[in-house]
Amino acid sequence: MWQEGFDVVKWELSHFLLSNAFEGKLMSTNSQILSVLEYMEKEKGISRADMIETIGEAIRTAALKSINAGHDVRIEINPKTGKLQAWAIFEVVDSVSDPKTQIHLSKASLLDENAEVGSVIEKEIDPAFLGRIAAQTTKQAILQRVRFFEKEKLYNDFKNRVGDIVSGTIKNIDGGNLYIDVNGAEAIMPARERARGEEFSIGERIRCLLLKLDPASRDAELVLSRSHVNFIRRLLEIEVSEIADGSVTIKGIAREPGYRTKVCVGTNDKNIDPVGACVGIRGIRIKSIVRELSGEKVDVIRYNDDPEKLLFEAIRPAVPKNVRVDYDGRRIYFEVAEKDLAVAIGKHGLNAKLTSRMMNWRLDISKENEAVPENFGEKLERAVAGLHGIPGISDEQAQKLVAIGITDIDAFEGVNAEDLAEAGFDMDVSQKVLDSVQKFCKNKKIR
Repeated sequence: MWQEGFDVVKWELSHFLLSNAFEGKLMSTNSQILSVLEYMEKEKGISRADMIETIGEAIRTAALKSINAGHDVRIEINPKTGKLQAWAIFEVVDSVSDPKTQIHLSKASLLDENAEVGSVIEKEIDPAFLGRIAAQTTKQAILQRVRFFEKEKLYNDFKNRVGDIVSGTIKNIDGGNLYIDVNGAEAIMPARERARGEEFSIGERIRCLLLKLDPASRDAELVLSRSHVNFIRRLLEIEVSEIADGSVTIKGIAREPGYRTKVCVGTNDKNIDPVGACVGIRGIRIKSIVRELSGEKVDVIRYNDDPEKLLFEAIRPAVPKNVRVDYDGRRIYFEVAEKDLAVAIGKHGLNAKLTSRMMNWRLDISKENEAVPENFGEKLERAVAGLHGIPGISDEQAQKLVAIGITDIDAFEGVNAEDLAEAGFDMDVSQKVLDSVQKFCKNKKIR
């Protein structure tokens, strides 16, 4: 089915040339062999020197399997004319035990007056002497070598392009797999590497990610993908010059092929808006990518070092509430209003999954409790519990802090040891409390 795809014409032509050049016996015309050399050089990129070496070695090996097996031969092919010549190689002896590899000194002297026992001489023979089996074996050996050369050339041409975007023309569709011509090379995009909902037709030109080279494959060796997350990454690098030159960087990316992609971008240049750079004027850049993805949605989010602030950007238009960050476990707990719950989670939970993968944080989303508003006493208790959660501050110290109006960590701003001492704390205790708060804030920023 694959040969019917797109390389069958070239393959049958090379097979036809070889069949004519080595049909029946090794007595081809010069023009036939020259045609093989020219075709392989122009169409397959195999040099004449390589082909001549291949043909010569194949004939030499095949001579051992022919009806006149046992002869050691030397082959020469003129690269300009295609003329094929063969010589049988004999050892000069005074008593012949194997006429296929040995020649008597008396006969050898007729060929070379300097011949002597132990020397080696060559006798030119008609290539037809090697027989039909040698011709067929030679043809098969050459075809195998051509396949090897083609595989090697294909590998060398594409080994440095793995991970890049390539363009090609669809030549066949079979079982959901797309067979694609990429600059004359055979490529396959398996059904699993297609994005959901995309439809293609034979003759259509498409862009894909060169996912890998698979030399062991019986099918095409170039494996392509349009569902891989790096396909989006490469498209962004192509469309957004700021990403290509490094002034804008992709901090995180998550994709559900055919549904949605979330991309987090940042920059160290205060003069650049990373989101605006990716979207482009009137959305021209992002629209180009969306068209390439057959309508797949692409969300571009501004990066922030603070995971809580990044969450607010990533979960829009839903609004996170009562956010609690577990830095050690890289986990964020938060609530959203009932009206925002479906938006935050998304269809089949995909929006939450994409946000989590893009941020590289686990998200625990729950519906906001519509509880009765806290009374003043409950608020004080919650404030005490929050301050007591700072390592180094005891429950008693937390209660005294709340009593003087310091109800959360932000309230420590501008407070010094003397202020706490005036409020009833010992000077040493005051300094320890402030050191604990400072250490807690520092660790939070590091995380």
